[in-house]
Amino acid sequence: FLYFPETHGISFRIQISVKELLDTDVLLKLLFHLPVNYPSSLPDISVSSDQLTRAQCMDVKDKLLEQAKQHLSEPMVHDLILWVQQHLKDVIKQSATVCNEKTALSKGTEDGIWMLLLHLDHMRAKAKYVKTVEKWASNLRLTGRLMFMGKIILILLQGDRSSIKEYLILQKTSKVDVDSSGKKCKEKMMSVLCETEIQSQHKRFQTFEIKEYSALEELQKEFEAAGLTTLFSEFVPPLFK
Repeated sequence: FLYFPETHGISFRIQISVKELLDTDVLLKLLFHLPVNYPSSLPDISVSSDQLTRAQCMDVKDKLLEQAKQHLSEPMVHDLILWVQQHLKDVIKQSATVCNEKTALSKGTEDGIWMLLLHLDHMRAKAKYVKTVEKWASNLRLTGRLMFMGKIILILLQGDRSSIKEYLILQKTSKVDVDSSGKKCKEKMMSVLCETEIQSQHKRFQTFEIKEYSALEELQKEFEAAGLTTLFSEFVPPLFK
């Protein structure tokens, strides 16, 4: 759609679909704001997509602005859209913070230490649930944190890739909680936020601990202390929206 506020230039949104690395379509939403003196000054661009991480969207935006500079003083939006359709693959390949299951699993390495970040929607039988998670972590020699902050529940685990996989299976297939009528039930509301190999800048957790945080800053410090600032900013703030 288009709208033309006087004096503010023009803003419009474009959705494009791009064939991606794993041959799935990536739907990109581009918002262009053309200032009054466009094209002699650069448009504002914002990029969003459900299939890309925030960091990847920022990379795409930065690259589009670089391209825009080369087209200064000539209409460029059409060229920019063509450019992103041709080059999205390369931008995403270079984007260092790719952290989702698909890329992690397609690497196919079974060795190395891996990290898993899970988000749970709720725990009705909290004490029992926490005990179960502790037991699994201990049996599979996984370290990390079970973190409570307000209504947000996160599980961050580190360990052998095979143990991480096994943990995920247990978490999905065991009756870990109770439903509203008190019957035992499986975890259906869990989402895997991130599964990735641990990099050199990440610090290893020595133990598995249960922690409660009263503020988002406290939670952020826990991640920062473990060298996981990017992981935090990528996946945790969106949960509070």
